[in-house]
Amino acid sequence: MMGALAGLLAVMAGAFGAHGLRHVVSERGLEVFQTAVSYQMYHALVLVLASLMPALGLSQRLLGVACGFWLAGIVLFSGSLYLLVLSGHHWLGPVTPIGGVCFMIGWALLVAAALKK
Repeated sequence: MMGALAGLLAVMAGAFGAHGLRHVVSERGLEVFQTAVSYQMYHALVLVLASLMPALGLSQRLLGVACGFWLAGIVLFSGSLYLLVLSGHHWLGPVTPIGGVCFMIGWALLVAAALKK
C-alpha cells in the first residue's frame, strides 16, 4: 500500500512541478524538484515489487527492513528537496544525503535478501 501511495504522490508532485511551478521557481529549482519526483517514483515502484518478493523465497524480514529504509529515503531525500525548492530554506540541504544513504541501505538489504536465498 505504501508503494502505491508513494507512486500516486510522485505523479501528483510531478504534475505540480511541471505545471504549477514553471513560472514560480528557477530552472534549477525545477530540476531539483524533478530529481525528488524521480527518486520518489523509483522507490515507490521498488516498494510495490518488494511486496511480491517473498513469493520468490526472499526473506520477508530483510525486505521489510529494506522497505522501511526506502520509505525513510523518500521522506528525507525527496521531502527535503521538495521543501528546499518550495521554501528556499537551504538548511534542509544536509538532510538530503541522509535520505540517499537510506536508499542505499535499502538496496543493500535487497542484495542481502537475494544472497540469503
